[in-house]
Amino acid sequence: MIKLDLHSHSVLSADGSLKESDYRRLLEENILDAIAITDHDQIEYALAMHKIFKDKIIIGQEISTKQGEIIGLFLDQLVKPDQDIKKTIADIKKQKGLVYIPHPFETVRSGITQQTIETIKNEVDIVEVNNGRAFFQNKGPQATTWARLNNKVVASSSDAHGPTGIGSCYTLIKRPPTKENLVDQLKMGRLCVDKPPLLSLLYPKYNRIRAKLKISK
Repeated sequence: MIKLDLHSHSVLSADGSLKESDYRRLLEENILDAIAITDHDQIEYALAMHKIFKDKIIIGQEISTKQGEIIGLFLDQLVKPDQDIKKTIADIKKQKGLVYIPHPFETVRSGITQQTIETIKNEVDIVEVNNGRAFFQNKGPQATTWARLNNKVVASSSDAHGPTGIGSCYTLIKRPPTKENLVDQLKMGRLCVDKPPLLSLLYPKYNRIRAKLKISK
């Protein structure tokens, strides 16, 4: 079985800190078998890691839209941020990428609303129903219900912003993921969720503070 995480943030995200050595450890120690790097409005680090680790790294982007955040998977070019969500989805599909909805319905982390997801439901490929950092506002049950009612496949992902806790929230599939087979594989996927340590929730704030201190020096 393949342990797959479709949502992580490298050092290129202002609030992320995963680096090459972390991704190497995750893959070489079989903590995960495949992982998407989904930096905020950036893909350079994902492109670089894909060159090193090949198809074990999925090139993704967590994209800011006017209606909230969505993720494009299996990209080869940057998707312009801050557009209308329908234009963003068109840009993802133009690259034959997949549309992944992270932490839907959350207000504390720029998740898209129920009203918004209804307007794009025909274009949604995957819904994140378990997010490793969903602690203060967990909309997983609502996301699960929406996905079931709309016949969408689902995934568990870490949304890791640092190395602690990654590998506690992932999806099991049978074969290495590709843009062509992932949706079908997730139909029979198994969601694996274990509560990560509290430290993993603090990474975004800590990483932002550390970045500001570096800039001020």
